[in-house]
Amino acid sequence: MNILDTEPEERFDVITKEAINFFHVPISTISILDKDREWFKSCQGLNAREGDRSISFCGHALLAEKIFIVEDTLKDLRFADNPHVTGEPHIRFYAGIALHDPKTLLPVGVFCIKDYEPRKLTPQEISMFIDLGQRAEDELSKKSTN
Repeated sequence: MNILDTEPEERFDVITKEAINFFHVPISTISILDKDREWFKSCQGLNAREGDRSISFCGHALLAEKIFIVEDTLKDLRFADNPHVTGEPHIRFYAGIALHDPKTLLPVGVFCIKDYEPRKLTPQEISMFIDLGQRAEDELSKKSTN
């Protein structure tokens, strides 16, 4: 898709900013994942541009068939000892949805939100989250056809 390591684009930032505002969370990203890393095409709330895939939440969401939600990371054995939970940025909630390549239909990235407090999403919030994820996937599709 030739998107890895490209410059940030407002069309993706609009989606992550909308997620921050709607869900009242401190972090939202659109990540592209390769074998070793998660790279942020859009990132609100973190100064990083990429992270290690082996400790990423998005690596799990990429493989989920539907929305992937961790309501309390400290109560989830997969994440309780994760360095992003036990240390900065102290993630306690995560929701992510896989983004797919329109040509191969394979998952290539994740749209996500993260919070410093545990939480549950309402049905309305889940619907909005899925809609934002679809918008992110649609934008990736536009990129791949250029």
